[in-house]
Amino acid sequence: MTIAYATPDNITGRPIYARAACFLHPKAAEAFLRAQAAARAIGLELLIFDGFRPTEAQWALWDALPDPTFIADPRLGSTHGRGVALDLTLATAAGEALDMGTGFDDMTPLSYHAAPVPAAARRNRLTLLGLMVESGFVHNEFEWWHYNLPRPERFPLLSDAAAGTAMMP
Repeated sequence: MTIAYATPDNITGRPIYARAACFLHPKAAEAFLRAQAAARAIGLELLIFDGFRPTEAQWALWDALPDPTFIADPRLGSTHGRGVALDLTLATAAGEALDMGTGFDDMTPLSYHAAPVPAAARRNRLTLLGLMVESGFVHNEFEWWHYNLPRPERFPLLSDAAAGTAMMP
């Protein structure tokens, strides 16, 4: 697990979270465990960049890049703020991230699922897509790393305090 927003290596250039932790709604956690088992069955691992994202953190991202193509407007809510989304990538069994054509949070058209990336990256993106969809997630067409449960509006938006996660400084 590499929680990106607990480090300065993200689009804000500073840590957003006070600690590296991944929380998920139980239904999303169950789906993730299915995806993780499927990945391990083919000799791969899933590395998590982000899971539940408190509303306060969504505002920090929106302030850094108010582009609804890549960042959900916090006034409308996000799938992360409901605990039903994951940002993740594929890795070898030893934990080395596979080539996906861009890095995480590369907010450019090359991050789109249909982007023209090299064949190895395309294969890796499709493998991740297959694992996640088979496990019950849907993809975000603009971010190869983002998956969430369908119909996220069924789940409430939560702040850090309401969720009791103590992620925010």
